[in-house]
Amino acid sequence: MPSNTTIDSVRVKPAKIGFDLDCDDIAPDKSISHRCAMFSLLSDGVSHISNFLQGEDTLNSLNIAQQLGAKIQRDGGDVTITPPSKLSEADDILDCGNAGTGMRLYCGLLSGIDGLFVLTGDKYLRHRPMSRVTKPLRTIGARIDGRDNGNLAPLCIRGGDLKSFRYDSPIDSAQIKSALILAALRADKKSYYRESLLSRDHTERMLRGMGANVHTISSGEDKGWIEIEPLSKPLKPLNMRVPADPSSGFFFAVAASIVPDARVVIKNVTLNPTRIEAYKALERMGANISYKEIENLYEPIGDIDIRYSGRLNAITVEKNIAWLIDELPALSIAMAVANGTSYIKNAKELRVKESDRISTVVNGLNQCGIETDEYEDGYAVVGGELSSATIDSHGDHRIAMSFAIAGLLDGMEIADTSCIDTSFPNFFDILRQITGVER
Repeated sequence: MPSNTTIDSVRVKPAKIGFDLDCDDIAPDKSISHRCAMFSLLSDGVSHISNFLQGEDTLNSLNIAQQLGAKIQRDGGDVTITPPSKLSEADDILDCGNAGTGMRLYCGLLSGIDGLFVLTGDKYLRHRPMSRVTKPLRTIGARIDGRDNGNLAPLCIRGGDLKSFRYDSPIDSAQIKSALILAALRADKKSYYRESLLSRDHTERMLRGMGANVHTISSGEDKGWIEIEPLSKPLKPLNMRVPADPSSGFFFAVAASIVPDARVVIKNVTLNPTRIEAYKALERMGANISYKEIENLYEPIGDIDIRYSGRLNAITVEKNIAWLIDELPALSIAMAVANGTSYIKNAKELRVKESDRISTVVNGLNQCGIETDEYEDGYAVVGGELSSATIDSHGDHRIAMSFAIAGLLDGMEIADTSCIDTSFPNFFDILRQITGVER
């Protein structure tokens, strides 16, 4: 990725020992917000969504829904979506911004819709691999083209009739799974999808709540396969409040675990087991974390309480990688100040995120005086003391926010932080409650 150390530089000062922070304004969940915008198009009624994430990426997904014929009303995070009687061709290119979720899921949704659709994104998204979605979609009749034989955006989709499928995915990815499930809803008969490790299951939960017949087979020779029936009628509209994003909250969980005598409570967050694995890893390092469930409709929702409990201990992270892939950069900051050497394995997927996160994390930690060892599918982090440095985020919001949290110990300057606006617009507002931030 291109480097530019002059774009929107931010300096984070060391935090005061013993801060106590109630996070009731953590960014709404990005994954669920994307899905609310898209899944409402499968209904024949008006969907009401509150606490919709006001980030660039999710608003792009909402704008695309509008371009496809939906009527959108917005009042801050309160969104009303009235789907059209029939999805129509847009008269312009559909811009997904920086969101791989937006592009990959819309690929699946639009593949079964009559019409011509062109999906593009920013300079970073246009270099992320899309063949993991476009290839299996092509095998069931989707007509998708793009640069590098459909691997790179812009992508051109000529939607139409789709065949049913049985797809055993070589990659455990909620984006791939969701794209194939959305395509299967338009197929000619039942389809089946399987992954070796359950990835985030928001799509299955939300679609079932809307009336779709999507379930995991629990016995027999097809045990473990997800069975998807094509839609015979429109789904029920959504009526939900988007919970807080545990991935966003995790930055402040790390902050509480590395700053002496600190405490953070993350409120109204999804407690979906596929979303809190990073917190479980932090617990294994010795952090003091407790959970309190408040409600459980589409998603289990509650509070997470994190308290400093002394210096952390090194761990190896090699299982359930799909459940914490996005949180690994922040978890690496905790590893950098832990006792011993921590290892991240089986995480090659990090190389095809908004940046090559294996290289960007390793290089960033090295600049901060931390010894590392880089592998093809992960890296080792030798715990020590983080020193102040200037970090280039390479346009990757999670890299930028992770090293901002690292700055709570000895200060940090991060270049190219505008990318944070795409996923967590009020990140620095929250950070200012515990330390100084200069832009």
